[in-house]
Amino acid sequence: MSATNAIFMRSTLLMLAVGAVILVSLIASSLWLVGRTRDTFSVVVEERTIRSTSADLLQALTDAETGQRGYIITRQNEFLTPYDNAVNRTETLMSALEEQLARHPERAHRVPQLRSLVQSKLKELSATVDLARSGRWDEAVSVVRGGFGKNVMDDVRTILDEVRNDADRSLNNGVSAQLSASTWLKWFTLGGAVAIVLVVGGAIAIIIQHVRELSEARNEVEVLNRGLEERVQERTEDLIQANQEIQRFAYIVTHDLRAPLVNVMGFTAELDTALKALQTYVLADGDSLSEQQIADARLAAAEDLPEAINFIRSSTRKMDGLINAILKISRDGRRQLKPEKVSLKEIIEITAESVHHQIAESDGRTDIHIAVNEIISDRLSIEQILGNLFDNAIKYRRPDQPLILSVRTVQDGRHFVRIDIEDNGRGIAEEDHERVFELFRRSGQQDQRGEGIGLAHVRSLARNLGGEITVKSSLGAGSTFILRLPMDLSKLVRSSA
Repeated sequence: MSATNAIFMRSTLLMLAVGAVILVSLIASSLWLVGRTRDTFSVVVEERTIRSTSADLLQALTDAETGQRGYIITRQNEFLTPYDNAVNRTETLMSALEEQLARHPERAHRVPQLRSLVQSKLKELSATVDLARSGRWDEAVSVVRGGFGKNVMDDVRTILDEVRNDADRSLNNGVSAQLSASTWLKWFTLGGAVAIVLVVGGAIAIIIQHVRELSEARNEVEVLNRGLEERVQERTEDLIQANQEIQRFAYIVTHDLRAPLVNVMGFTAELDTALKALQTYVLADGDSLSEQQIADARLAAAEDLPEAINFIRSSTRKMDGLINAILKISRDGRRQLKPEKVSLKEIIEITAESVHHQIAESDGRTDIHIAVNEIISDRLSIEQILGNLFDNAIKYRRPDQPLILSVRTVQDGRHFVRIDIEDNGRGIAEEDHERVFELFRRSGQQDQRGEGIGLAHVRSLARNLGGEITVKSSLGAGSTFILRLPMDLSKLVRSSA
């Protein structure tokens, strides 16, 4: 690999790595905020419930006292109905408040005293009402005037006020913490977005500079080698091919790699919208909320926030797949080739044996015809190429007939060998013959798992070996992949050194 290409690959991979780190940081911070929001929401709901129950308990005792006094003063039975209802509600509300405060040990110490006071108040109310019902009105009035009931109510009111004050402090602390976290996340997200834009811009600038350098190099070759037409033609074709690869790579970086980032930024906006609905609910501070506001807050916590997180997570996985695929092909391009004498027959038979059980499942078979056996090449690269092609043949076989996989090696000119891998599978439409070798591109029915990197990897390996791979196919008639490799890779390695 030339120094220019090495610098280009290192710079591009650095940009991709920085972008990935920024993206992961944004996702992690968003997930943290969602968790924090859920915790705060749970605290808010619980504290509002405690506050509401304590207020209802005090109101129930007040209603019971009002009914008691109304009955004693007016001697009318109509006041007994609200009195009885209030007494029944008092018992229920006291049990509910006791259960709620049990989850807060720092506040639970007030419960025994509160229950004792409530029971004392209920006994006082019951005693006076019973006296009145038996016609002892003056005694009932005397008990009321004695002030015991008023003192008990004052003590109950003091304890319940402390309970409500504790709930209010907890609510205020939660809201303050949530607002602080939201502010930090907002600035962090904006900073991350700017950083991502700069990374993408830097990657594009590097690619443009590299393409410009390649174009300049091509012009220099044409000037220096005017008298060597064949050599000029070969170099020009190589450069055109390299430019096309760079352009496709630029498209991936600027389009495929940018798409998940756009999704993340879009759903970050949805997180912000959902947060506003929750803030309306959390910051009500005792003010009455409309049913729509409450519904919006619950919808944000139950659906909007999880949905946004799921989409952000999906975009992150897609980004990770794109980066890993690019890194894989990049590593293969940088790996030092090891030319050695290899037996094509041996490699083909070993590869066929490794997938024999899969082919045999459909009563299929493998036919091998070797006309050229020994060449000097990189063994690992050839094994990877054949492994990918065999796996594809099995993956895209036709379910209605046994798979027949044929492999032939023949001489192709003085310096090349041709390896034909033919199957009777689904086939590939003519307009997709070139598309299937492009990175992240697939053709035909997408009913098999894959990300569109297999054949792109194969072509990259073939070109690293100084060869090429093409396909002949039509839908429903199977496919023949034609791998053309030099007989002696060591000559190419020496000439490029």
